[in-house]
Amino acid sequence: MDPRLVELLVCPLCKGPLQLLQDADRTELLCPADRLAFPVRDGIPVMLESEARALDPDSGS
Repeated sequence: MDPRLVELLVCPLCKGPLQLLQDADRTELLCPADRLAFPVRDGIPVMLESEARALDPDSGS
């Protein structure tokens, strides 16, 4: 995913900045304030609260 696009996107809930998380299995946009990870499918960010994954507060992700 283009880093310039990530800079333009904000969390749909709090309007805060997002961080790009990439590993071998998935690509997500993380909102640290809301502790949500929004999926990126086929290079397209899915910015829906119902599609977001809640992050475990005890772990780093």
